[in-house]
Amino acid sequence: MNHGRLNTILSAFPNRTILVVGDFFLDKYLIIEHALAELSLETGLEAHQVVEVRCQPGAAGTVTNNLAALDVGVIALGVIGDDGEGFELLKGLDATGVNVDELVIRTDRFTPTYTKPMLRERDGSAHELNRLDIKNRGPLPRQAEDKVIAALRGLLPRVHGVIIADQVPEPNCGVITERVRDELCALARAYPTVVFAADSRERIGLFEDVLLKPNEREATRAIHGPDAAALDRAGVLACGEALYRKAGQPIFLTLGADGLMAFHQDGPTPIPAVRVPGPIDIVGAGDATMSGIVAALCSGATVPEAGEIGCLAAGVTIQQIGTTGTASRDRIAALN
Repeated sequence: MNHGRLNTILSAFPNRTILVVGDFFLDKYLIIEHALAELSLETGLEAHQVVEVRCQPGAAGTVTNNLAALDVGVIALGVIGDDGEGFELLKGLDATGVNVDELVIRTDRFTPTYTKPMLRERDGSAHELNRLDIKNRGPLPRQAEDKVIAALRGLLPRVHGVIIADQVPEPNCGVITERVRDELCALARAYPTVVFAADSRERIGLFEDVLLKPNEREATRAIHGPDAAALDRAGVLACGEALYRKAGQPIFLTLGADGLMAFHQDGPTPIPAVRVPGPIDIVGAGDATMSGIVAALCSGATVPEAGEIGCLAAGVTIQQIGTTGTASRDRIAALN
């Protein structure tokens, strides 16, 4: 894609609005200074001393972060708890300009949280200790499902795209329950001009009439079941083709350092990854890819063009070490 065509697509982003529906997590980093460690008088165990707390939206919130960095209008729809983690999550979303009016807040649900203790050694190096997860392990209440579905129906006439973030592995314990998923697929059929795209760790093969962005593991499990063994590249690509026939919408099969393969009506199209110098950090690259793809498709890009913009967005984010990066339109244009 030449610079002129890329800039034409990117220039449309500020005039687009994308709804992100699904599981919003709080990523909470605790920076522990090892040199300040104390012994607990009560237990005799080492008491870690936290010197910094850093909170940011995660899971679906990582997608909204990326869309906001692309200057896209963003609406968040999910279910969070009426708790301190929820307060921090709302603050983080608001800081990036995300519309949080449709988030459902309930006293009977946790705000899903990944607490990540980072131990900083005396030489300045740091490493992550065992993560502490707060998740909802019971089904989403039907009243919450009703609110999510009602919000979806009300928002569809206002948006150009919908990104579905199905993060929670336990069935029906996250926002994208079976009932919500069925509604999303029905709405995708009812609104053919709206771009619907799904990212799901465990259930990507259950979406129909929706664009999908699986990685190799997800595509393999979707076709061959949860106990499927790893396949060679030809086998993985065959899974991508099978998913395309099943979903009826384009498939963007991510292949790590090899970029992605786009399956669409004109046949499979390989999209190479962007090669960048120096060390890289791949955390969040998939969410950057999804954000770039959907924003581009909402702005008139073809499937191969959208795949290329998704890879460019990932190429920007992986250069941001030690953080979940985002990509701006200027940096994408400069990387092309």
